Amino acid sequence: MPENITDRTVFSLLEVQRSIQKTLTDRYGSSFWVKAEMNKLNYYKQSGHCYPELVEKQQGKVIAQLKSVLWREDFVLINKHFLSFLNEPLKDGIKILFQAKLIYDPVHGLSLRILDIDPSYTLGDLEKEKMESISRLVNEGIFDQNKLLPIPLLPQRIAVISVESSKGYVDFIEVLEGNPWRYKFFHYLFPSLLQGEKAIDTIRLQLARIRKVIHHFDVVAIVRGGGGDVGLSVYNNYELAKAIALFPIPVITGIGHATNDTVVEMVAHANAITPTKIAEYLIQRFHNFSVPVMQATEKITDRARRLILEERNKLRSEVKLFRSVTATVTLEHRSQLMSSVALLKQQAKYLLREHQDELTKVQLTEKTAIFLKEQNSGLAQLERNINNMSPEKVLQRGFSITLKDGKLIRDAAEVKEGDTLETVLANGTISSTALSIKKQ
Repeated sequence: MPENITDRTVFSLLEVQRSIQKTLTDRYGSSFWVKAEMNKLNYYKQSGHCYPELVEKQQGKVIAQLKSVLWREDFVLINKHFLSFLNEPLKDGIKILFQAKLIYDPVHGLSLRILDIDPSYTLGDLEKEKMESISRLVNEGIFDQNKLLPIPLLPQRIAVISVESSKGYVDFIEVLEGNPWRYKFFHYLFPSLLQGEKAIDTIRLQLARIRKVIHHFDVVAIVRGGGGDVGLSVYNNYELAKAIALFPIPVITGIGHATNDTVVEMVAHANAITPTKIAEYLIQRFHNFSVPVMQATEKITDRARRLILEERNKLRSEVKLFRSVTATVTLEHRSQLMSSVALLKQQAKYLLREHQDELTKVQLTEKTAIFLKEQNSGLAQLERNINNMSPEKVLQRGFSITLKDGKLIRDAAEVKEGDTLETVLANGTISSTALSIKKQ
């Protein structure tokens, strides 16, 4: 009850709150439907309750905001309904049409208790987001950009965006490495979340990492599995789809679902319903190259074998013909050669007899010449000896000649004391008188 203080009626805060509560309860006693954006789900695992933040925006600005509560029992039923209808759980950032009752608590204030959520309204909103993403990519002229990239003839080096522990990644690797043709692949994992709101940013982050080492890879494979069709709405995100559309090498996807394609799958170079199928797609690329090569190899081998056989037979025929011709020609020329030899011998004998006398004369002339040469040589030597014995040569060697009255003195007895003598030398004459004579 209000108090009277100095002639004024004064209410306590609780009394005011209860009055507001009663007024609101009387006015909003029944439930009603509201549309709003669930900015944050605020799910608490420990209690199982959710405290969604509800907002209404115009041109990106919040023009209304209200707290709400979704009790555990209601959340379980609604989330199950969402998963079966949308293949999506309740999550942040979706628009919802929900049934609620207004509640007012003196401590916690005004809020809405959510009783039910119509998933068909959210489906329309998600589909709208998907169509908007497609429209933007088409208008920007990049929707088919990744599809138009040439994929290598043998896409051997694969950058894989996936979760290492996921079944889809394990299946993908097993199919690649277990192919019966033993085609060799190089693959490197870039780990990323693949569902939930955080998947958008982590996948884009890994694409940015791959771009830095792009020269090491031929294709990017986004492999997701084990999650069924749940959480695929992230693959309709415009920013993620744009990153894939503009990626400089082909991006292939195997994100594992059986419903309509997401925008990411639409802009990817190729996509398959499961990681296993996308691995088989890569193997088939090798097979498409390998089979014609093997067939060509067989054709070339067969053709070469037949050519060798034909050439060998042709060579044998040629050798056989050559031997036959050679034998005939040899026989003919051997006979001619023998005739020529006989004729040559006969002519040689005739010529020998005819020129035998001339040969004899030639031989005698040669002997005479040798004899004369030898005699001339002896005469020349004799002449040199005689010349060496001449008086001039003797005097030049230091000898002298003694004369008396112009006559040569050969004995000392021919000289008397007082005789005048002349001594002849090589370069002059000396006159002298014999003073004494000694005989030996």
